[in-house]
Amino acid sequence: MPGRHGARGTLRGPRAPFLLRAAETGAPFASAMDLNALRLFVDIVDAGNLSAAARKLKMTRANVSYHLKALEEELGVQLLRRTTRHVEPTPVGAGLYEHGRNILGEVAAANALISNMGKSLQGHVRLSVPTGLGHALLSPLLVQFKQRYPDITLDVVFDNRIHNLVSEDVEVALRIISTPPDSVVATEIGEVDWVVCAAPSYLAGKVAPTVLGDLTAHAIVCASPIGQKLKASGTRAGGGDTREQVVLAPTLSSENFAFLKDAVVSGLGIGIFPLYAIGPELEQGALQPLLGDYRISVFGSKLYMLTMPNRYQTMATRYLLTFLKAELQAIWPRVRAARAYSENTKD
Repeated sequence: MPGRHGARGTLRGPRAPFLLRAAETGAPFASAMDLNALRLFVDIVDAGNLSAAARKLKMTRANVSYHLKALEEELGVQLLRRTTRHVEPTPVGAGLYEHGRNILGEVAAANALISNMGKSLQGHVRLSVPTGLGHALLSPLLVQFKQRYPDITLDVVFDNRIHNLVSEDVEVALRIISTPPDSVVATEIGEVDWVVCAAPSYLAGKVAPTVLGDLTAHAIVCASPIGQKLKASGTRAGGGDTREQVVLAPTLSSENFAFLKDAVVSGLGIGIFPLYAIGPELEQGALQPLLGDYRISVFGSKLYMLTMPNRYQTMATRYLLTFLKAELQAIWPRVRAARAYSENTKD
């Protein structure tokens, strides 16, 4: 379509352009559709608005809008309804999106097959992990994965936010949450045990908490949600389904669990941590578990692996997902077993 795009340049992608001709596909269009234009359309729908799509594609919003308009004029139909905040596919656009997503997946699979023939596994995966979990458990696993598959490029982002996987261009995200968003495919890895604990030096001369509400009388060292109050809830063994809840005001807060752990070990207050972050300190006696008859919940109850449902997974991404699921689930029961060990030794 040189005449239409000549003023601003042809839309180009990372792969050589393909043409889907009406005669070959049975589509009711008389002209050819550039596969890169189809890819742009799918990316716009995935992103939800032109600005997010422009950021992902590293294009200007005006350029994205221009190419979308050119595609609609080429096909002779409106594909998207535009508002100031988002775009919504028309019935024709929704149909094209579904077919386009499948087409792009097949093309990516074919390219991956051809490029990997006779070679070691290659590819690029962008992974987002929580900071505490990343340092405590994932760092050695990712190093092991990289040693096993040296030609796979990993881009690891340590981040605690629940962000948009599309706008951040993330293939895989690990998050501790209670309920995953409906917009993603969530694979459960395991339940998260939260532990209330303190150093013996802090507890010396103080009355240790025996019920959840007692925490309000102590200095609390814990991560805190941005712009919200920190709420800790829990059910007590033998208490049926009765759930207690308390609002806490940390005297020291941070997103960095390693920093918070050092503060609690130093006797600055009572901490609330996921068990995987403090297993060694519990075993060594540097931290003493409290409220052991409670099942505590703070920021989330389970670890999930999140992916986009409509994004083609490369061979590299699939291998990473399989590896992380197997390795984390193998580690998780052993880590949780430390809780029983710590509770048995505190007496």
